[in-house]
Amino acid sequence: GEEVKNPQKAIPIGIVASLLICFVAYFGVSAALTLMMPYHQLDTNSPLPNAFKYVGWDGANYAVAVGSLCALSTSLLGSMFPMPRIIYAMAEDGLLFKFLAKVNEKRKTPIIATVTSGAVAAVMAFFFDLKDLVDLMSIGTLLAYSLVAACVLVLRYQPEQPNLAYQMARTTEDTDNNESVSTSESQAGFLPEEEEKCSLKAILCPPNSDPSKFSGSVVNVSTFIIGFLIVGSCILTALEPSILIKAVWIIAAILVLVVSFVIWKQPESKTKLSFKVPLLPLLPVVSIFVNVYLMMQLDLGTWIRFAVWMLIGFIIYFTYGIWHSVEATYATSADAERNTDAGSDSCK
Repeated sequence: GEEVKNPQKAIPIGIVASLLICFVAYFGVSAALTLMMPYHQLDTNSPLPNAFKYVGWDGANYAVAVGSLCALSTSLLGSMFPMPRIIYAMAEDGLLFKFLAKVNEKRKTPIIATVTSGAVAAVMAFFFDLKDLVDLMSIGTLLAYSLVAACVLVLRYQPEQPNLAYQMARTTEDTDNNESVSTSESQAGFLPEEEEKCSLKAILCPPNSDPSKFSGSVVNVSTFIIGFLIVGSCILTALEPSILIKAVWIIAAILVLVVSFVIWKQPESKTKLSFKVPLLPLLPVVSIFVNVYLMMQLDLGTWIRFAVWMLIGFIIYFTYGIWHSVEATYATSADAERNTDAGSDSCK
């Protein structure tokens, strides 16, 4: 977000536009292949040369080879360039070691993060086959997409927090003449609220039009139930694809729809942001299902390598990141400030 003037608007537009362009390109190539020759006769290792040879265009093989080289080079650069920025951002936030956030004084680039990411990529490329690396990247990407969808589903229904929602709203409104979040609304969102009793009526017909701690907890539990049902159904399907699994899928689908209806009944956050995901809760639930289903189609070796990779990440996070993150520092300073205020009030 540091390379654009208005990241709140430019980044969502850029992501959506790039996804649409990629979809059109891949869809066009796939459609052309199936129209050139029967799909069951395509060579999975080299479908394009095989299709051109089938229609008598043998000379097109050279163009495909050059295009493949360019595509692989572009994909390599597109994967390598963002990684130093991600490492730099995480180190700047305290989730990774601070020395990774060091910027070269002359070139203003994260030199240590760049060298570190390149070295890790080179070591992994040396020890693992290409297929193993692709599968490892796929499972990590699918998990990240699933977590993002779950976070979107949870955060949309949470009550406002001074250190998160109000700051985001204020940043957004600075670009639109600071008119959206009024002082009264922001203060009302942070006032102590009455305890809500847990009942079916309170869950299906929330008494408030604004999110509360109770409605936020309902969404948290509902999201966990949806994730559990989807993961469980996908695991059973991967292990035992039989007629019995169809009944499990029907039951799981009905339960997911019921829980999604419960989430839909909860009040949404009214914080005005530059971009909001539409069609909640349907779109995140479908995204989680598709991602988890694809993850379960990967082999056991990929899961073992992914588990080792995640273990390394957990060790770094729980031994360093959780104690040095900006959020933890903010919470510690806020607690200290409250304790100081309480002490001064008691002295009075």
